[in-house]
Amino acid sequence: MEMEDVETRGSASEVEAFQHHLDQILIEVNRLEERVGEVEQFYEDKSKMQLNAPKGSSILRNGRQGIGIKKPQQVASDREADAARRMQELMSQFATILRQITQHKWAFPFMQPVDVEGLGLHDYHEVIDKPMDFTTIKKRMEAKDDSSYKNVREICADVRLVFKNAMKYNDEKNNIHVMAKTLLAKFEEKWLQLLPKVIDEERTREREEAESQLDMQLAKEVEHARMARDISKELSEVETNLEELRELVLQKCRKLSVFDKMQLLQDFHQLPLEDMMNAIRVVAQSNPGFPYTVEHVDLELNPENDSAAWSLKFLVENALELQSKDLATTPVNSFGCSNKSDKKNMNCRISANRRKKEICEAIAESAKRRRTKPS
Repeated sequence: MEMEDVETRGSASEVEAFQHHLDQILIEVNRLEERVGEVEQFYEDKSKMQLNAPKGSSILRNGRQGIGIKKPQQVASDREADAARRMQELMSQFATILRQITQHKWAFPFMQPVDVEGLGLHDYHEVIDKPMDFTTIKKRMEAKDDSSYKNVREICADVRLVFKNAMKYNDEKNNIHVMAKTLLAKFEEKWLQLLPKVIDEERTREREEAESQLDMQLAKEVEHARMARDISKELSEVETNLEELRELVLQKCRKLSVFDKMQLLQDFHQLPLEDMMNAIRVVAQSNPGFPYTVEHVDLELNPENDSAAWSLKFLVENALELQSKDLATTPVNSFGCSNKSDKKNMNCRISANRRKKEICEAIAESAKRRRTKPS
């Protein structure tokens, strides 16, 4: 919009106020665009996750719709606490097994770290990669820091390592080898009694972790759905503000003269098809009696509707400005056809007729919408 046209009926301060109002709207639009991008990215990532998910892993299976949405972090925390208590119970049962093994009369060689120097076992560390003993295991079981065991299987692995190290370093006929082999067999027997509980706990833990991830995902979906609704509402408000500002600016514009309207009609026929159709929609929406026929398009402007006239004027001028930049080296006629040679004239006329028909169809569609629109 040319500001001098506004200034003919308004002061410079009014123009500045309009510009400031428009700048504020543009800032709001930029902010909303960023939020729209965030929502789009979320649903794009979600779509990729669903495509890559294994068969039968639907997040809505087992009646999980909506569970834990309100407070997913609290639900996850409660599950974590329950899992920790169950694991502590398993570790207590494992400690009973370990106590029974370490109280066996043949357990004493495995209670402390191997005295490599005292026993002159100079090749011990070349044979054994990771030394282990029951005192070290007990300390890790009682630890309260990151060195502590996280689950029963970790302890089981170290108990086995104690006996397997002894069997690996010592010959089969060596007493230490025999003692380790005997105690390992007793341990495996007792471990098999506890193993079903361990497996059940692992399955429960896996299911709860999946449910926690689902709850968090559903919570994010609710959040982004709410964000999308808020954005839609705010965009509607921005659109209303723009329309109010547009009407206010148009009210400040001067009246279009007969010469202005004649020039506008001439410029209109220089528009490309897409811009011409947009211009027609502007006029058709504001002029219920807009005339059209299949063979001829006669653009008439209601002299009493300066708002529609100015809207059309701005649209046509902007479109022609863009057209002059894009097609500066290729002159075109009113229907976008090149005048380089007579050979193409027939195609141009055919294209022009087709374009006229498309324009009229667009007008008819707009008029039909106006007639069916509830008052």
